[in-house]
Amino acid sequence: MPVSRSRKPKNSKAKAVARPTPARRSRPAPVRFGVVALAALLVCALVVGAVSALGGGGGGGGSPTQGESPTAPQGDQGNPAESLERRDADDPYALGDVDAPVVMLQYTDFQSAFDGVHARDAHDDLVREFVDSGVLRIEFRQFPINGPESDAAARASWAAGQQGRFWEFYEVALDEEFHQNDGRFSEERLPELAERAGVADVDRFLADMESEAATETMTRDTNEALSLGVSATPSFLVNGQPLQGAQPLDAFRTAIEAAADAAQG
Repeated sequence: MPVSRSRKPKNSKAKAVARPTPARRSRPAPVRFGVVALAALLVCALVVGAVSALGGGGGGGGSPTQGESPTAPQGDQGNPAESLERRDADDPYALGDVDAPVVMLQYTDFQSAFDGVHARDAHDDLVREFVDSGVLRIEFRQFPINGPESDAAARASWAAGQQGRFWEFYEVALDEEFHQNDGRFSEERLPELAERAGVADVDRFLADMESEAATETMTRDTNEALSLGVSATPSFLVNGQPLQGAQPLDAFRTAIEAAADAAQG
């Protein structure tokens, strides 16, 4: 799977290096999945504005159907999610120009089968067609709702980003189908994924996973998703217009082109 022009090629033949397991640090106030599950049941009370449509059609918190129709645009309302765009030039969890006319917020759980479908079938084409041409900026958000391994994968991807390898980790983590909670994102296997993604300092990677900054990111992104009514992944906001599920590439093309035309108009 290719990566964007700003990414360094990885050595796909690199093998994991055995290393002593560092002493585990106590995790500072992680996102608790019982709390997240309860919050997901209450999101209807949090839904506000046009972006509330993201919560619909998700199957009561389950993964959306791959071919599910995208939520219709909410009319001429500008960009109701503009305040959520970070547009930080140094953001390692974003792709594209900071002044791109279209920003797509992407809410992902690494254990969602349909997040994997999106990563393998649509992501790279979106980068080639729209990110590399300056039309689209993708800003990633963590939404780990499928259990402890989702939390571990989210933290691992964030830690990889601290060494500039987030999108490489995203590619490696989702490059094949797998079952939830099968150990793919266990403590034993995460260092191997990190090395495959080109993370240089695995000991730092493991420490960053347990850091307070990682916890703050998980909490911030999860709270943002819940406040929008997101209940399943992948979910997207394209200049504020909701698009849900592992949609075919043409659905993204239609949404991005419409958003670009509206931004220019």
